[in-house]
Amino acid sequence: MPKAGLEQTIIDALEPLADKRGIDVVDVEVVGASKAPCVRVRIDHADEDAPTITLDEVTAETEWISAAIDELDPIPSSFTLEVSSPGMARPLRKPRDFARFAGQTVAVGLGPGEGRRRYTGVLLGIDGEAGCETVALEVDGERVELPFDSIKKCTIKPDFSA
Repeated sequence: MPKAGLEQTIIDALEPLADKRGIDVVDVEVVGASKAPCVRVRIDHADEDAPTITLDEVTAETEWISAAIDELDPIPSSFTLEVSSPGMARPLRKPRDFARFAGQTVAVGLGPGEGRRRYTGVLLGIDGEAGCETVALEVDGERVELPFDSIKKCTIKPDFSA
């Protein structure tokens, strides 16, 4: 589920640096006006067994992220950089995310095409080889399989019932 254009360029620049620091670049979004956009970078620990990244850790990681984006210079005008944890509505972007968060309720949006484009259900996991992965969901008691490459956006749906 590769991102488009500018977002993917920023991800590609950050991921090698993040790997060296034990950080996972969860997601990058560029939002807002084209003259002064906001670049949102969500990070977490690369070690899946580590607790969620803390505010102090996010603050410490912001310096190298800012420097890397400044060196890349992907936006000709000024921009605002926001670095944060993935939060409760964590985006899922990589195949390993779909395996790691199996059992969670997710909201999935598909790219352009015919038929249904939005699903909410329990993530069952991901199967297949690289480039041919299929994401399985349980939606309204039925199994739904979606090609990984057709997924435009997927986020965990937080449970606030407690």
